[in-house]
Amino acid sequence: MPELPEVETVMRGLAPILENTRIAKARAYAPKLRVDIPKDFDVRLSGNLITRLIRRSKYILIECEDGLVAILHLGMSGRINIYGANSKHPPRAKHDHITLLTENGDLVVFNDARRFGLLVFSTVSGIDQHALIKDIGPEPLGNGFNSAHLAAGLKKRKSPIKNSLLDQKLVAGLGNIYVCEALWRAGIAPTRLANTLTAVEIEALVPIIRTILKEAIAAGGSTLKDYAQVSGELGYFQHRFNAYGREGEPCSADGCRATIQRIVQSNRSTFYCPTCQT
Repeated sequence: MPELPEVETVMRGLAPILENTRIAKARAYAPKLRVDIPKDFDVRLSGNLITRLIRRSKYILIECEDGLVAILHLGMSGRINIYGANSKHPPRAKHDHITLLTENGDLVVFNDARRFGLLVFSTVSGIDQHALIKDIGPEPLGNGFNSAHLAAGLKKRKSPIKNSLLDQKLVAGLGNIYVCEALWRAGIAPTRLANTLTAVEIEALVPIIRTILKEAIAAGGSTLKDYAQVSGELGYFQHRFNAYGREGEPCSADGCRATIQRIVQSNRSTFYCPTCQT
């Protein structure tokens, strides 16, 4: 499933096409994805002016002039395809479920073979209280995510640190890939109980998380299974992985002779170095 860098990359690709642009025609071809698509989807978006796109955790929020907000989640296989005004728009493909045709002639298509994505409506004034948004923690790239916040959030947690960092109530948008990478760089074992991390370790972990996410965004995300940028190009941060997906390979830390191991935590694969991470 796309994580924060992948969603950010998609959002940045969409913004130049949709921001300050009026939708000439919106159309939903399926009644539901993971949940029901709003029945008035076509009516509410057709003719509406999109004013801003932002990312909140793993959601893309599409704000409109009349106060409407469309909340988009890519799910496991969802992807956005953009066909420019000067290009030939192809016939609708089998899993093209949502299309937005702008007044500029650009066509934005949401394709989702597994239908695990979603698109629902909220409002600008009510978005912070929407059921999908209200319990999400601070953005890891924002000022609200700092060592004081993380220390307070981990203080009473007796779950493994890997599981704790995946909790969206603690910090927004982190997923399996980047938590594995962050813990490797920080030298923290994924099995460590969250409340055993020291102040020094927490102080170091926060900027490491930020750095990894920024690097991944700059690299266009990570290509795993169905993910691709809106340009159709594949991300390449996976070529920089030090832990994730490298089971049995040598640890890349200087002087380390151990090999990366894989364990399962909460039904998810965890990759780590048993020597470097303690």
